[in-house]
Amino acid sequence: MTVALYYDPLFLEHDTLTHPESPRRVEAAMQLIESSGLLSKLERPPVRDAAIEELTRIHSVEHVERVKHFGMRGPVMVLADTIANTGTFDAAMRAAGAVAGATEAVVRGDFDAAYCLVRPPGHHAIATAPMGFCFFNNVAVAARHATAALGIERVAIVDIDIHHGNGTQDAFYDDPSVLYVSTHQYPYYPGTGRWTEAGAGAGQGATLNLSMPGGCGDAEYGRLLLEVIAPKLREYRPGLILVSAGYDAHHADPIDGAMMRLSCAGYAGLVGGLRDVAVELSDGRIVVALEGGYDLTALSWSIRNSIEALLGEALTPDPIGPAPDAEAPDIGELIANVRRLHKLD
Repeated sequence: MTVALYYDPLFLEHDTLTHPESPRRVEAAMQLIESSGLLSKLERPPVRDAAIEELTRIHSVEHVERVKHFGMRGPVMVLADTIANTGTFDAAMRAAGAVAGATEAVVRGDFDAAYCLVRPPGHHAIATAPMGFCFFNNVAVAARHATAALGIERVAIVDIDIHHGNGTQDAFYDDPSVLYVSTHQYPYYPGTGRWTEAGAGAGQGATLNLSMPGGCGDAEYGRLLLEVIAPKLREYRPGLILVSAGYDAHHADPIDGAMMRLSCAGYAGLVGGLRDVAVELSDGRIVVALEGGYDLTALSWSIRNSIEALLGEALTPDPIGPAPDAEAPDIGELIANVRRLHKLD
């Protein structure tokens, strides 16, 4: 597999001061990728800004203009949990453009796969407002770009962040051309994404929510991939798979209320499994974009292992290891309900 890494130092200019969504997240990941020698195995294409036309397929013109003016005079809390600064707009434009550009390159066949080490993240951003550390919905912009401009009839988004991607779901809830699949702790921020939320109108069945109880780990996530996600993707047959890769379901993540128990290897198993499905269904076309994840060691090693999985390489053992032993919740009823709702039986 030929894998491209999309990264730009401009992402560091979104200065969030002491906020957990900090420049150190991507800086630490890049340092590990470089020091490990992994960078030499990756292509490094140029990274571009998103075009206004690309953004406004998802966001209102007024929202784009507001983000442009956030933080022009210095740091400002635009929401109780979301900070903007003088570099925020430029970084957000570059992040959305990186994922759209990676999608173009993978669809063209320049690379088999791409990993977008971007910030700010995107999956909470809605059409008219920022939300949850997010300003522009990077993956939604790329998905709509693929269907509107790149000739892809069906795109699948698989969101593995601990939080439900409410902004992504909203963007495509009545749209059958984009399948949105989300694994997330429920109930938890932002409160959306119950398994019964499955799309509306022409998009009925094109949203699949796996609203998981806290305490799920590698085995539970692996079971969901095997028994629900892969069968749904095979039924849908996308021409492209996009992954919203949030690493805040790692057992070491410090975000308040996070109760999931994934390991770095568990995350890599998800990414590698989705890569295999992309090879089967989508000519191998897969683009992975960073969302959450706030423990720098867990985040950096999960990203490294995810890239190794995209390359088809053996995983390098991480220094944190698996979650401590604990009784896992039973997800059998959730699986049965979702399979019944989506007619996967």
